[in-house]
Amino acid sequence: MNFKELLLQAKERKPFAIAEIFNMYQPLLLKESIIEGSLDKDLYQELCIIFLRCIELFRV
Repeated sequence: MNFKELLLQAKERKPFAIAEIFNMYQPLLLKESIIEGSLDKDLYQELCIIFLRCIELFRV
């Protein structure tokens, strides 16, 4: 399955597709959540929420 198909399924709120896309971007979300050498769990949670909203809003 290509990324566009996966994104369309995620926009339809299919759990497998959402999880697959989330797993692709989780390393980036973790990397951007590190402040002064340690993981900021609150920031990570906020980034995850925003990321999931972006999936819904993204136009294909």
